[in-house]
Amino acid sequence: MKTYISTTPPTFRIYAESFRKSWKEDLLASLVVFLVALPLSMGIAIASGIPMEMAAPIGIVTAIIGGIVCGPLSGCPLQVRGPAAGLAVMVALFIGEYGFETLGLIVLIAGSVQLLAGFMGLGQLFRAVSPALIQGMLAGIGVTIFASQCHIMLDYAPPGTGKDFGGMINLLSLPQAVLSAVGNIPNQSAALIGLSTIASWLLWIRFASKKLRLIPAPLMSVMVATVIATLLALPVKLIPTPEDLSAAINWPSSIWLDSLTHRSIWLAGISLAFVASAESLLTATAVDSMQRRTPRTQYNRELMAEGFGNVVCGILGVLPVTGVIVRSTANVNAGARTRLSGVLHGVWLLLFVVVMPSVLAHIPVAALAAILVFTGIKLTKFQFAKILWRQDKGEAAIYLATLGSVVVVDLFTGIAVGIVLALAKLMYSFSHLDIEVIEEPDNGQTFIYLKGAASFMRLPILADVLEKLPAKTHVHILIRDLNFIDHACLDLLVNFEQQHQAAGGVLVFDWAALHSVFQRHAWGANGKPPLV
Repeated sequence: MKTYISTTPPTFRIYAESFRKSWKEDLLASLVVFLVALPLSMGIAIASGIPMEMAAPIGIVTAIIGGIVCGPLSGCPLQVRGPAAGLAVMVALFIGEYGFETLGLIVLIAGSVQLLAGFMGLGQLFRAVSPALIQGMLAGIGVTIFASQCHIMLDYAPPGTGKDFGGMINLLSLPQAVLSAVGNIPNQSAALIGLSTIASWLLWIRFASKKLRLIPAPLMSVMVATVIATLLALPVKLIPTPEDLSAAINWPSSIWLDSLTHRSIWLAGISLAFVASAESLLTATAVDSMQRRTPRTQYNRELMAEGFGNVVCGILGVLPVTGVIVRSTANVNAGARTRLSGVLHGVWLLLFVVVMPSVLAHIPVAALAAILVFTGIKLTKFQFAKILWRQDKGEAAIYLATLGSVVVVDLFTGIAVGIVLALAKLMYSFSHLDIEVIEEPDNGQTFIYLKGAASFMRLPILADVLEKLPAKTHVHILIRDLNFIDHACLDLLVNFEQQHQAAGGVLVFDWAALHSVFQRHAWGANGKPPLV
C-alpha cells in the first residue's frame, strides 16, 4: 500500500473544489449582476453630482473596483459592492462644498478609516446602529434622490444643487418644473423617455416569463428608452462619453496637500466611512438572511475589503464603494454560490468599457434619471414607519425625525438628529421603571407589577416600595413587562425575599419568567428563535 502526501495547500484545494462545483452558477449570476449594475452605476454617478461628461465611466469604474478589488477579499461572499444610491446625497454634498477634485481625498480617508477599523476588530460596532435611524436615513435619501432626479428626468438641472435646504428646494419646485415641461417639446420628450423607462420596468416585472427575467428590469427599461429615443430621433440629452475613458479618472493633485490641513475634510471622510460601513454591514446581514449557501459574514474582513477598495477609489478619484442591496439580491436570486460571481461581474463591466464604450453615448440621460426615481421610491419604505408605530412609537419617532431632517436640511443633520434621539431613547429606556402596587385586602395579597428597566438608577425607588410593605404579607412580584434588569436590582429582590420570609411573609417571584423575558426581547414577540 502506497501513501501519497499532497503538496497542494489545503486552502487552495478547497477553493479549487468549490470552483469546480459552482462555476456554472456563478458565471450565470455574474452576468445577471453585470446587467443590473450597468444602468444603476451610471445613474448613481449622475445622482452623486459627478460632472455629466464623466458620470457614466466613473460610475462603471467604481463598480469594477467593487467587483475585482473588493470581491476576492470580501467577508460576505455573495454581497455585491459598487456605487450606492444610499451614498449619493452625501457624495453630492461633498462635491458641492469641496469640489470634485477633492472627492478622491475624502474617499481615501474613508477607506483608510475602514481599513483601520477592520484591522482593530471594530466591524461589529458598525452594526450597533438603530434600524430606525438607518431606515429613516435611507428613506430621506430616497425622497431626496426622487426630488432631484425628477428634474433630471425632465432634462432640467435640479435647482437645489449645492444650496442649503437643497432637498426641499428640489421637492417644492417639482410642480413648477412639470408645468414648464408641458409647453416645451425637448422637455416633453425627456418626460416621455422617463415615463416609458418606468413603465417598461413595471411591465417587465409583471409580465416577463421566468426565463426572460434573467434580463434585469433596469437594463431592459433603459434599452427600451434608448430604442424609442433613437427611432423617434427625440431631442433629449444623451450620456456624454469622453473619447479617452481614462480621462475620467481624477488622479491625486496638489489640491490634496492643502485640503489635508482642513478639519472639515477629515470629518467628511470619517462621516463617509461611518455611513458606508453601517449600510454595507447591514446589507451583509440581509444577504445572510436570504441564503444558506455560504458561511455567515465575517464583518471585520468585509470592512477591510471595502476599506481597501475605497483606498483604490480615492486614488483614482471615483465614487466610494459599499455593499448594495439591489445587486446583492439579484446575485443571490440568480443562484450564485461563491464570491466568484461578484468578481466576474466586475470583469464584464471592464470588458464592456474597453470594447463597447460608444454604446454609452446613445443612452438618454432621462432614462438613467428614471431608474434613480424608481430606486428612490423603493428606498423610502414608508410601510416601515407603520410597523414601527405599532411596535414602538419611540423608534417610529426616530425614523420620522431622521427622514424629515435629511429632506428638509441635509444628510449630516439627519444623521445627527437620529443619533441624538436614539441615545435619548436609550437613556430613557434604561432609566424608566413603572411600579404599580395593587393590594387585595380580601385575601391579604399584594401584587407588584414592574414595567420598563429595573436598573441601578431606579433601585432606590424599588427599594422604597418594598420596604413599605407590611410584614407577613403575601406578595407577588410580576416581571413579564420588564425589558431589562441588572445585577443590583436582582440582588435587592433576592435579599428582600429572604428578609420578608424570615419575618413571616410570603413572596412569590417567578424566576422562570426571567427566561421568558429574555426570549421575548432577544428573539421577538413570539418568543421563538429566528431560523438559522
